[in-house]
Amino acid sequence: MKLKPHKIALFCLFFAMFSFKQENDFFQKLVVQAVNQTKIKVTYVPAYVQIKYPNGDVPANTGVCTDLVIRAYRGVGIDLQKEVHEDMVKHFKDYPKLWKLKTPDTNIDHRRVPNLMTYFKNKKAELVVTDKAEDYKPGDLVTWNLQNKKVVSGITHIGIVTNQRSPDGKRYLIAHNIGGGNNIEDMLFSYTIIGHYRFKGQ
Repeated sequence: MKLKPHKIALFCLFFAMFSFKQENDFFQKLVVQAVNQTKIKVTYVPAYVQIKYPNGDVPANTGVCTDLVIRAYRGVGIDLQKEVHEDMVKHFKDYPKLWKLKTPDTNIDHRRVPNLMTYFKNKKAELVVTDKAEDYKPGDLVTWNLQNKKVVSGITHIGIVTNQRSPDGKRYLIAHNIGGGNNIEDMLFSYTIIGHYRFKGQ
């Protein structure tokens, strides 16, 4: 049976609306997980720690900026430890050589901001970096250079855009851990943005 053009158009519209809703639902859940992380008392501990693989984690009361992101994604069923490792095994040459590693390391690779940036780029999740607050939506990932350099080295940082607004209503607040534990703060443009991503898995 041959479908009429208007029925095909309606089907395509319905499919697009369904896909959009699914995507929105995912990022809403991710934001909930990110906000939940900020309710947990965490001490900033950047030490190298041996952890299990997959689904390995440092002690729940410790962590760095990447751990907030990793734990939020685990809350929606995505293990970035496993995902980053598998991508590094396949595309090791793509990843930064800042730590002079010759092979992937499941204990630490996913906990390094430049590696997460490379992974999200490899997965086609990269968005344009702008200075317009409206371009940063709830569920987006943002990375910064805390030394205000436009390079993916030095002191880097990552956070998740939440659905909570700044007091003036112009920006979404960021869930992150910059050293004082997990927090939600109005800091989107406090440092130089070096990456912008929207990742919902493969």
